[in-house]
Amino acid sequence: MSDPAHISVESLATPVAWLSAAGAVQNCNQAFASWLGVSVRRLQGMPLGELDVEVGRLSEVFQRLPEHGHTLRVHRARLAFPGSGEHFAELWLTRLESAEVRLEAHPSEEFLGEDPAKVLPAALSAALKGLAHEIRNPLAGMKGAAQLLSRRVDDQDSKELIELIGTEVERLAALVERLLNPAPPREFGAANIHAVLERVLQLADTDAGWAVKLVRDYDPSLPELYADADRLTQAIWNLVRNALQSGASQVGLRTRAEHHVLIGDTAHRLSLRVEISDNGRGVPEDLAEQIFLPLVSGRAEGTGLGLAMAQQVAREHGGSLGYRSRPGHTVFTLLLPVNDVESDDE
Repeated sequence: MSDPAHISVESLATPVAWLSAAGAVQNCNQAFASWLGVSVRRLQGMPLGELDVEVGRLSEVFQRLPEHGHTLRVHRARLAFPGSGEHFAELWLTRLESAEVRLEAHPSEEFLGEDPAKVLPAALSAALKGLAHEIRNPLAGMKGAAQLLSRRVDDQDSKELIELIGTEVERLAALVERLLNPAPPREFGAANIHAVLERVLQLADTDAGWAVKLVRDYDPSLPELYADADRLTQAIWNLVRNALQSGASQVGLRTRAEHHVLIGDTAHRLSLRVEISDNGRGVPEDLAEQIFLPLVSGRAEGTGLGLAMAQQVAREHGGSLGYRSRPGHTVFTLLLPVNDVESDDE
């Protein structure tokens, strides 16, 4: 390899390949070849499309790759050398000044196992309906108790906490009713992601108190979303509550803009990335492939519904939910598109 850019990443653990302007593999580092289970020599000259398990998807993405300096991220990509097993990753494709394309593969736990989209609706619906019947009466009792308390307190702090209880009870009651008597989804409206996160943090602060440090890392320049703020609140609260229940002493909420992101088969000029991180126990290895499926939980007292519902809400908004985890560091990443779909001729 004579190109210094190639030499600098040869020793990296990250799988990297370089593609010609036509989309054929010109070269790759050893990590890329090892990831696919073949030699570097056998990959040289192979069209990217022949490595694509979802025939045609990566070729189409390659054709609408932005000009020099921009990176397009492809989520849930599936690659395989002909005749070998499949490998899952997020791909980063960057057009270089020479018109060559640099491809980085970032294997992640979020792509393991069966696609929850294929098994989620029926199982989740049945599970949630059973749960809804069980919690309807306790919610009514909580609402009545909150109303009684509101008449007996005078200080402002107590009134605000009681108001929070009442608001959350009403939101959960509406969710229960929607589960028992499905109705068409509500129309989306303008929503501020940071207002959603602040509401979640208020719930977390009430739930965990001083036992957990809550850290904000927001990008204040982010635009509003076209979304259902209540559904997003529920999804993100489920993720934060999981973090609290994992024994974490610190939970972080981070927002950033993501440009030229492919979610599923749809490319977006701009998306919001929301990361929920914690320093808890992490996702058990034996559940890594199933955590987004309903009724799967790493806790004996868990219902196994929180992550399944969060995944469903992400899909409702045209987004995605993934994660990476090891003991002491877990990050769930919610991607939400906020822009028009990119057209192929742009």
